[in-house]
Amino acid sequence: MNKDLRIVFLGTPDFAATSLQKLVENNVNVVAVITAPDKPKGRGKKISISAVKEYALEANIPVLQPTNLKSPEFLTELSSYQADLQIVVAFRMLPVSVWDMPPLGTFNLHASLLPQYRGAAPINWAIMNGETETGVTTFFLKHEIDTGAIIFQEKEEINEDDNVGSLYIRLMNKGADLVLKTVEAIASDDYPQEPQKIDGELKNAPKIFKEDCQIDWQQESTKIRNFVRGLSPYPAAWSTLAGKNLKVFQVELASHGTNKPIGKLYSDNKSYIRVNTKDGTLEILELQLEGKKRMQVSDFLRGYQFQD
Repeated sequence: MNKDLRIVFLGTPDFAATSLQKLVENNVNVVAVITAPDKPKGRGKKISISAVKEYALEANIPVLQPTNLKSPEFLTELSSYQADLQIVVAFRMLPVSVWDMPPLGTFNLHASLLPQYRGAAPINWAIMNGETETGVTTFFLKHEIDTGAIIFQEKEEINEDDNVGSLYIRLMNKGADLVLKTVEAIASDDYPQEPQKIDGELKNAPKIFKEDCQIDWQQESTKIRNFVRGLSPYPAAWSTLAGKNLKVFQVELASHGTNKPIGKLYSDNKSYIRVNTKDGTLEILELQLEGKKRMQVSDFLRGYQFQD
């Protein structure tokens, strides 16, 4: 690089940690990391640290974990690192006092081809909407969420059998490469800044809540299959079975149907669970009944009997 930029990195999950690792392994000068506070997790309430903090500690990078991003104490500490540039990957909203602090600004990695799928859950919504292509974008932060000038974009195909888990990994790795490319371009003072152009329908990617994940069996089979893929493995599409919550992780189009009512799950109690939809039949392949482990249908049916 032509310039040894001082960089502060902001992020929390493994999606962000992969970008941080890519930077460090390529000798980028990350002077500090900002990540979420530690929190208790699981039944034992054991304290859990973020993937970004875990890697930063291994790499001997100072870690800041503010609860209030606007507090004078935090802003003073952040300014002490004299960052030229800040990078945000999978972190919460930043106040202007944070993102506007470095002279070269703050750029964000977003898991879509902006301006499409602005919001908190771009990978989920792209699959749920049946898209065949998505990608990653780096862009400069400004006041309105996910609207800043685009630096670089890379496309990624969405395969017919992709779910969020498989696409997440590919975008995580592609995104890390794009973050490094963006830093190198900014360090060389040779990078584009293209305003986002909205051409046609704008599809958004708002945060997904549990009530949004209930399967509507009255819809077309393909739409339901995309819905399940777009929520698997997390937060997971769900239905009910005998009054209990049933998470559904994988379905496929079935060639054999019956005259059962739409939305009623039925089985041979040996090898399949099927359900009729608006235009056909779906077979559930992987599920998790409330209080049980996630499992394949054949394993589930060894301990569960459907009653007509």
